[in-house]
Amino acid sequence: MAQFDVYENPNRASKKAYPFLVDIQHHLIADIATRIVIPLGKLSHFKNEKMQGLTPNVTYDGESLLLLTPQIASVPATLLKEPIGSLSHMRDEIISSLDLATTGI
Repeated sequence: MAQFDVYENPNRASKKAYPFLVDIQHHLIADIATRIVIPLGKLSHFKNEKMQGLTPNVTYDGESLLLLTPQIASVPATLLKEPIGSLSHMRDEIISSLDLATTGI
């Protein structure tokens, strides 16, 4: 598991609105049983509204999505199967959204 890998959402109930999860956990804490993730939500599910800096736009698999930083969570690592992609190219935007959520800047 690598930081910023993208996984299919394993939860059937929420998968329609939140099809993917982004693993944001650093490899230095890889030995714990959970992974810190941020869901990617379908932009259309949120009435095409985003919060500047907090929910960056992501185009993934040809779909417009939002990185829903306020919905950060942890999931058991065993639920995340094989990564289907990576958002490592968006590292700065992801870290900035976490900074905004936790420090206000």
